[in-house]
Amino acid sequence: MANAPFTIGIIQDHADADVSSNVARAERLVRDAAGRGAQIICLKELFNSRYFCKSQQSDRFDLAESIPGPTTGRMQRLAKELAVVIIVPLFERQTAGIYRNSAAVIDADGSLLGVYRKMHIPDDPLFNEKYYFTPGDGHLDFHGETPGEANGFKVWKTRYGNIGVLICWDQWYPEAARITTLLGADVIFYPTAIGWHPAEKDEWGRAQVDAWRTIQRAHSIANGIYVASPNRIGHEDEPGTNGITFFGHSFISDPFGRYVAEAGEGEDIVIATCDPALIETVRRNWPFLRDRRVDAYGPILNRYIGT
Repeated sequence: MANAPFTIGIIQDHADADVSSNVARAERLVRDAAGRGAQIICLKELFNSRYFCKSQQSDRFDLAESIPGPTTGRMQRLAKELAVVIIVPLFERQTAGIYRNSAAVIDADGSLLGVYRKMHIPDDPLFNEKYYFTPGDGHLDFHGETPGEANGFKVWKTRYGNIGVLICWDQWYPEAARITTLLGADVIFYPTAIGWHPAEKDEWGRAQVDAWRTIQRAHSIANGIYVASPNRIGHEDEPGTNGITFFGHSFISDPFGRYVAEAGEGEDIVIATCDPALIETVRRNWPFLRDRRVDAYGPILNRYIGT
């Protein structure tokens, strides 16, 4: 039988150069989301700092911290106080020379369930992530009952629902969404930092937003799950460039791919109820998981098949 409905919230906000003020703002917004009924709350990618990957600067590794660490500890106390699940995406220092783009999963009793480490790492102008991040090759678990795991992908059974976490560039890969679904997720959270190069906005801006939202809504439909994507907002400068304008437009979609809640380009808290009974209904009528030809998909393990 389906589990009970649960309410999720995603936080759309900016970041400035002061890490402590970013954490304080996030705490305020988490409290607001909990006050509006959210039981599982997700912050944006690398929530407690500006998006530092706009250029390659070795001193920016100093922004990283361990997990557990001061930020996750503060969020654990907040989760316990409010009895909410919090997904905390931040720059993780695993050890000297190994840094990750990660998301800590904290249950409603304040326990740190584990960490997802971003699997797909981009390298584009102003998105120099390969310089900073080692790609995920496994998740980190602390304790707690978990429905399943597969290599670097993971689903956690929280107090309120089964959740998967993927991060930003992961959202373009149907394989990641499929595996996370097969591990038992009711909802996939995609904390994000995506924006416009200002010189391209007039020509490509609307199409880029539409593409970003469409690919994730397609994951909702193909897998019969909820998807929740919090993005950051605001313009961030980078010397010698025009910087990046993060475009927001955070949203939550249901197993039909419908927008059930969405934001514009300002600070916002996006809240929606996820009903596992709807997942059951959709999958009975669109049995994509049943009809998969798992015996025929071996070629997907190749980088390329053509000549």
